[in-house]
Amino acid sequence: MSKQSDLANAVTHTVETYFKDLDGEKARGIYSMVIDSVEKTLIEDVLKRSNGNQSEAAQKLGVNRNTLRAKMKKFNFL
Repeated sequence: MSKQSDLANAVTHTVETYFKDLDGEKARGIYSMVIDSVEKTLIEDVLKRSNGNQSEAAQKLGVNRNTLRAKMKKFNFL
């Protein structure tokens, strides 16, 4: 099984659990909830692995440093 499949399976499992936990309530904002959660966790992990070096983290993430800094600000890392 590929790592990409593992990630997709984890998201599927988490979304299924989310819907079960709603217990009849209407779901709202699922897309941004999932994307923000995954993005925040990913950025935090890559920054740790880069010892806080934003240029290195941005390169590993495949974004430019300004984009990374904007996302760090969004998630209160700055």
